[in-house]
Amino acid sequence: MRFKDKSVIVTGGGGKIGKAYAMAFAKEGAKVSLPDIASADHVVKAIQDMGGTAISSACDVSDEKSVKLMIDETAKQFGGVDILVNNAAYFMTVWKGPFWEMAVDEFDKAMAVNVRGSWLCAKAAFPYMKKQGKGKIINISSGTALNGSPNYIHYVTSKGAIIAMTRAMARELGDYNICVNTVAPGFVETEGRHVEPAFSASRVANRSLKRVQVENDLVGTVLFLASPESDFMTGQLLNVDGGANFIG
Repeated sequence: MRFKDKSVIVTGGGGKIGKAYAMAFAKEGAKVSLPDIASADHVVKAIQDMGGTAISSACDVSDEKSVKLMIDETAKQFGGVDILVNNAAYFMTVWKGPFWEMAVDEFDKAMAVNVRGSWLCAKAAFPYMKKQGKGKIINISSGTALNGSPNYIHYVTSKGAIIAMTRAMARELGDYNICVNTVAPGFVETEGRHVEPAFSASRVANRSLKRVQVENDLVGTVLFLASPESDFMTGQLLNVDGGANFIG
């Protein structure tokens, strides 16, 4: 029970990956807040059914007012904010194509959700972490930022910015005993998601570990970064993709 009575926020908590994080935190005793632009009520129910504590809220992470309301309500109900997982992202419905054909609004939306959203959530959570003298922020990047995947320049760029932002945050928050780290997942095939067999096979072939990556492959790394076991790690990028990209 590493997270007994800890207050944990997982943005984008209604999605398959967000649910995997949330369930794992709840199983180890955390009180979990699941903000999402879509409903996360089904995840809250799953946690409550196993005896855990969870809440959900409608939240647009790109909107400062929406984020502040969500953070303040979480702190009010759970007594503070111990851990923030910036999982929410604009990806599933992104426009795909060459960058010279991309609309400005499409590019800006990826920046607003993926970069500004993570910054706004950290900004709103900081006063609570400062007050308690510690905290953990885990930002979620992507392997696309390491390999420069074509036809996703807005998404790739936004996830590269997350890595840089993490390092800047870590420098600024170290004096407050707040650790900030990044996880870069590979391509995750969540349950029920349709993936073209040829594309899936190409992802597997590119890895050192020759299998499909699923959401639970990320859970251990996120929980490690949220736990006391990583208290002397900050500003780091942990790449979880089965050995598709090597960094160093």
